[in-house]
Amino acid sequence: MGLLFFIAIMGITLALASTLWSFTQRREKEHDLLFVGGQFRHAIGLYYERTPGAVKKYPNSLEDLLQDNRYVTVQRYLRQIYRDPITGNQDWGLVMAPNGGIMGVYSLSESAPIKTGNFIYENRAFENQIKYKEWRFLYMPQVTGRD
Repeated sequence: MGLLFFIAIMGITLALASTLWSFTQRREKEHDLLFVGGQFRHAIGLYYERTPGAVKKYPNSLEDLLQDNRYVTVQRYLRQIYRDPITGNQDWGLVMAPNGGIMGVYSLSESAPIKTGNFIYENRAFENQIKYKEWRFLYMPQVTGRD
């Protein structure tokens, strides 16, 4: 009887441990998504702000962030096109700018995020979103008023 009780307790303990492990893995992937999305946002911002001339442009493809040939010397804003940590794929949803080009990226995952609040300022729009694909990592140029 004691052996059966011991096996039951071990089974419950292993089930709880696997649930905790799964939750920890999801939380880590979510943290990675926030980091990678921030890297894309930053790279798109650099590309946009460093556009030669007066008219700013967004990149036409994510590959433009790897190698910007608009200068005499090649500019690189990302080292690689990161994989989406949630889906594991290199495919990203693209947010197109009104005047052309890519102004942001988002995960294609339909899963519900664990984190729903307490985001940093740049990610404040993610508050209370119900799917990862609603987390849009956008670069919006700062508009300054001039007198």
